[in-house]
Amino acid sequence: MKKYLVTGGAGFIGSNFVKYLLKEHGADVEILVLDALTYAGNLLTIKDELEMPNVQFVKGDIGDIELVTRLMKEFDPDYVVNFAAESHVDRSISNPRLFLETNILGTQALLNAAREAWLIPGKPGEAPRYREGKKFHQISTDEVYGSLTREPGDATPLVLTEAVAKVVKGRDNLQTFGPAFFTESTPLAPRSPYSVSKTAADMLVMAYHETYGLPVTITRCSNNYGPYHFPEKLIPLVIKNILEGKKLPVYGKGDNVRDWLYVEDHCKGIDMVLRNGRIGEVYNIGGFNEEQNISIVKEIIAMVRKLMEEHPEYRKLLSIPVEEINEDLISYVSDRPGHDMRYAIDPEKIATELGWYPETSFTEGIKKTVKWNLDNREWIESVSSGDYQKFYEQLYGNR
Repeated sequence: MKKYLVTGGAGFIGSNFVKYLLKEHGADVEILVLDALTYAGNLLTIKDELEMPNVQFVKGDIGDIELVTRLMKEFDPDYVVNFAAESHVDRSISNPRLFLETNILGTQALLNAAREAWLIPGKPGEAPRYREGKKFHQISTDEVYGSLTREPGDATPLVLTEAVAKVVKGRDNLQTFGPAFFTESTPLAPRSPYSVSKTAADMLVMAYHETYGLPVTITRCSNNYGPYHFPEKLIPLVIKNILEGKKLPVYGKGDNVRDWLYVEDHCKGIDMVLRNGRIGEVYNIGGFNEEQNISIVKEIIAMVRKLMEEHPEYRKLLSIPVEEINEDLISYVSDRPGHDMRYAIDPEKIATELGWYPETSFTEGIKKTVKWNLDNREWIESVSSGDYQKFYEQLYGNR
């Protein structure tokens, strides 16, 4: 049995990772979720998982040195998977200090707790040795690499290298908006307070490996989407606003390009790196789904309208007539300061070393995501209204 300490496990990607572990490994894993339950953490997301005998939850901050030290010793995880982070770029622009405290100092506290718990006592002058099978894994982002340029005009076909093409199955009609891609050797060049804080955290993780010999790995992912996505992010926000008949805000001209990764594909990649990735290495996890923001918004509009026309039972969710679900809802707003133009990941390393590739096309993934958002309005409303805080008090208030 493998034991996982999953920080930020009540957030979007962290909760999906918990679900993935239980789906793939069942009773062969034991999971401790540590989450501070800030604005994006939602205990309702893992409500069913918390009823399982091999899942525990502790409310707390990764920056709480006493707490994380105690949990490392008492739970004794094989893997620490650090999802915990302040992660919204707009919030980092308005309050950068919070991002530095959580993403840098919190990561350092967690690293130090892992080092102390796993270190095998040795003689002075000996190289540090750690208990077999232990690993600290840092969840990072492609934003640490900065921004890529995009070619003018429409996307062009993406041609996979021969090595990657041998691994990838069932992914056709891939496209790209430029010839350059982020690789693991791309220089780090963050451009926002958020990405700076994540870059610093990555460097701390590697410093603990180089200085103390701590067994670590890092994965850097492109933009995730899928179930349980907090509704201030682009895709769930567009779906929510369509249903409420509100304008759909699009930064600038909407021509910024992102590489979209279905969250379950991401979770599979993380687990493969944990179990088989080389110590001290970084692995990029991308989606082969480059698309302009404005195209994403237009595709969601068309998909929601089609679902409303084909499935009348969903119309009760609407605040506007079906006929008003159209591109007139789009509202172009002032661009974000320092808005990166293009992200695009080259996942050749994880594909060729571990056999991972993004299995879900954007057409398939966005359809699943839109339908999930329509079928789970209770969850959307609860995280929007704060009702999940009441659930937390009901479940854990007297403990």
